[in-house]
Amino acid sequence: MKRRIRIRFEEDPTVEDIDICIRAPERDGEIDALIERINSTRPEMLTVTGTDGASVRIYPQDIVSVSVNDKYLQIVTEKNRYTVRQSLHEFEEKLDERYFVRISRYEIVNIEKIRKYDFTLGGTLRLELAGGMETWASRRSIPLIRKKLTERGDDRK
Repeated sequence: MKRRIRIRFEEDPTVEDIDICIRAPERDGEIDALIERINSTRPEMLTVTGTDGASVRIYPQDIVSVSVNDKYLQIVTEKNRYTVRQSLHEFEEKLDERYFVRISRYEIVNIEKIRKYDFTLGGTLRLELAGGMETWASRRSIPLIRKKLTERGDDRK
């Protein structure tokens, strides 16, 4: 039997975040599917602290690329660049692997932000990203990139 879902909104100026509570007689597959749908619609914001000490919050889906630049990370969105003192590996753990792929030892890109890609005669992969950015993937990363693009039903060649 399919249960009825009622949605109710309560305004609460004392909270900063959105709090969703699901009330049901028991947790089952329908509830789990609802939770998964809610979680996948709006990922959590990431708080990044720049080298100047200022913290900003960004949505992961706004990130175009994250790359190592000397001892810092350069986080690039279509509108801004942020310089952060953090390891690429640490930052990668915060990202959803369904949307991000490591293209080299020094760079991660958002699959959704790849506008075009092509293989060169030398066997390397050139990626054109949102905002007109261009980057190159290492040869050993190509199989994983190809797999992720295929999973997404990609046709941006």
